[in-house]
Amino acid sequence: LTPCWLFQQSGRKYNLFLKRRLRVKHQSKDSIFFRDGVRRIDFVLSYVDDLNKEWEKKLERRKEFESNLQKAGLELETEDKKESEDGKIYFVKIHAPWEVLITYAEVLNIKVPIRENDIPPMVENPLDCVLLPFRLPEKVMHPEPDYFTAPFSKDKQELYLINDESTFFSPSMRNRIVNYILTRCPYGTEEGKKKFGIKRLLNNGTYTAAYPLHDCQYWKKASDPNCDSERFTLYMEWARFLRFYKEQPLDLIRKYYGEKIGIYFAWLGFYTEMLFLAAVVGLICFLYGLFTMDENMSSKEICDPSIGGEIIMCPLCDRDCDYWRLNTTCEPSQYSHLFDNVATLFFAIFMGIWVTLFLEFWKRRQARLKYEWDLVDFEEEQQQLQLRPEYEAKCTQKKRNPITQEMEPYLPLTSQAVRFCVSGATVLFWVSLIIASMIAVIVYRLAVYAAFASLMENTQSLQPISGLLTPQLATSVTASCLNFVIIMILNFFYERIATWITDMEIPRTHMEYENRLTMKMFLNEECDPAGCLIELTTQLTIVMAGKQIWGNIQEAIVPWICNWWGRRKARNNPENLYSRWEQDHDLQTFGALGLFYEYLEMVIQFGFITLFVASFPLAPLLALMNNILEIRVDSWKLTTQYRRPVAAKAHSIGVWQEILNGMAILSVVTNAFIVAFTSDMIPRLVYYYAYSENEDSPMSGYINNSLSVFLISDFPERNEPRENPESFVICRYRDYRYPPDHEKRYLHTMQFWHILAAKLAFIIIMEHVVFIVKFFVAWMIPDVPADVKAKIKREKYLTQKILHEYELEKLKERLCQGDKQATEKEFIATEGRMELSRAM
Repeated sequence: LTPCWLFQQSGRKYNLFLKRRLRVKHQSKDSIFFRDGVRRIDFVLSYVDDLNKEWEKKLERRKEFESNLQKAGLELETEDKKESEDGKIYFVKIHAPWEVLITYAEVLNIKVPIRENDIPPMVENPLDCVLLPFRLPEKVMHPEPDYFTAPFSKDKQELYLINDESTFFSPSMRNRIVNYILTRCPYGTEEGKKKFGIKRLLNNGTYTAAYPLHDCQYWKKASDPNCDSERFTLYMEWARFLRFYKEQPLDLIRKYYGEKIGIYFAWLGFYTEMLFLAAVVGLICFLYGLFTMDENMSSKEICDPSIGGEIIMCPLCDRDCDYWRLNTTCEPSQYSHLFDNVATLFFAIFMGIWVTLFLEFWKRRQARLKYEWDLVDFEEEQQQLQLRPEYEAKCTQKKRNPITQEMEPYLPLTSQAVRFCVSGATVLFWVSLIIASMIAVIVYRLAVYAAFASLMENTQSLQPISGLLTPQLATSVTASCLNFVIIMILNFFYERIATWITDMEIPRTHMEYENRLTMKMFLNEECDPAGCLIELTTQLTIVMAGKQIWGNIQEAIVPWICNWWGRRKARNNPENLYSRWEQDHDLQTFGALGLFYEYLEMVIQFGFITLFVASFPLAPLLALMNNILEIRVDSWKLTTQYRRPVAAKAHSIGVWQEILNGMAILSVVTNAFIVAFTSDMIPRLVYYYAYSENEDSPMSGYINNSLSVFLISDFPERNEPRENPESFVICRYRDYRYPPDHEKRYLHTMQFWHILAAKLAFIIIMEHVVFIVKFFVAWMIPDVPADVKAKIKREKYLTQKILHEYELEKLKERLCQGDKQATEKEFIATEGRMELSRAM
């Protein structure tokens, strides 16, 4: 061996080492694969070596946990903290090999393709050419062919369309399977109890994060040709604000994020589409009020100097308020007609029917999605029905589960009763606090009106706008702003209280926890409906707009600021120093209750536009514009600001459906009362048909008729205004009472009782009419479309046929091979089952 040869060999080894090193660096920069470039990273765990008193305990837990993960078949690869960008964090990459995937795919009852769907597609919509500008490319809308599917079985692998084992299970399926293992993997015994699950390890600080990876950076495609770059596609076609007019790629959303997130965006998109109809009708009603402002006899009489200018109104507060002329409210009375006209009644009835149409058509849309997304035979998965770790930790007593026949922890009935009593008392206290805050706002309105009246009268700079900015309007606006601030403060504290009392109840499963927290959070949302129609409109506008602006700040701006440095590092640092798992680690976490807050925001908005829509016909239009933005805000933050959530299944919007149904029924009642008691429509109609004396102009004289007379000398001394410079003898006020010279002075007139009877009759009639129409519409519209029913039956039949044919072929092979266990009777029975299936 010559020195020259040795030198050449060492040089080759060194070059090979450099190539391998460069290859590792190249694959680590933005790769979603192990160092070998073949095994896909399905999950990532991260931790920091903090040398505190629990360091050794955490180290032991990690060793045991990772050892058990490997025993379960998962493959691990650890990135040393020296390789991380900040030099502090270890990353454990997890890969699920084929054997693990097929084992747990059977456990989780995952449906996989067995044959391409040969059912003819739906008849083309003649409006498709009109809707073409709103469409997305077919590859984006339908990223995968449509298949007949069946639950996976390890024993029937040749039945399924397995072209490539590495891509047969989608990344979302893979991270679901790995997450299932992580939530059940034990890590030792502490204090005599068996400990398990990644959630506990995250809670006690053993690991700092656990998440699946995004497949690429959102602003550019992955360099690896084996990566689909679905995140980039979602960002370009869905999450950008300039795509607001485009349809949503629901199939791609479902493929990348899972059915639970997909169903939320499907519901939000459908709700927004239905809002378009309500917004158009509401805008028409508003325009009707705008175009008929000049024809409104009431505002004409108020503005007329010879009528409204001669009517002296009584002071609106004691001592400090002055007498005022009715025509000073000329402009507010004209604006009031925008929302208080005959179209208000029509719109209130229309919205009662619209709510029913929305809910019924959503059921049909949901049924179609259940078929298209293989959720028809969906059952709640084991990870949703599993016992919560907190439940197991706090429930020391055990009893036998009648289904699994295993001993499980349980909470005694007495303990449940005590916890529910404490929880109920806490919720009742907060409801009382909300009512007290509403009363406080009303007291504020009464207390500051005099101050506003005095301020506007004595401040010369406010005189030019005194006709528009009246004391009533100023009080209403400031009260609404105060109400909004109180709502935000109460919500801030109540969110934490609601979480605390829900934890105290120790719900058994994650689904129970989410449902209970949902109901508690929803009970706290409120709105102050006090005041007349124009004031209610002002309050709803301020509160509704304020909530939406505040919600967008919380949802978009705060995560953007938190990730700002992370994005700077991602764009400025060399890619080989800032790996894919580090980039995702620096993003925000989309928690288990992430969708809960999204649903809550939209359902509260739904409450605003249904419960009080009679007072503000433009509410659906504002909600429509907000939701067009909301879809893009939610998609943008999910695609760019958050780690990839673990995929989860859901076949519906869950408990929110029942909340929406309850609000739909309540909305009919609230709108009937709003039209009857805050609108001026009923008194005008009673005057028109019963008390008008002018046939040519039936509404003339209405204002004078609706105002009662008060003798100023009847004022108690403590209430009488301090000044009466024009020596008025009488003043007028809004009511139906006998004049001071009548034997029934200041008692209600018969017209008052006629109007009250008309209001009650209107409420009863409107409720019955709308409810009858609602139930008729609900009965007429089936929950599942006929074509979907036919497709479900057809697919079930064909799937059974494929499975039976497969079993028959396998049985034939066994008979031909002389398998003694495969008898001729078994063959006949299998063939007979196929015939029976065809007949059915």
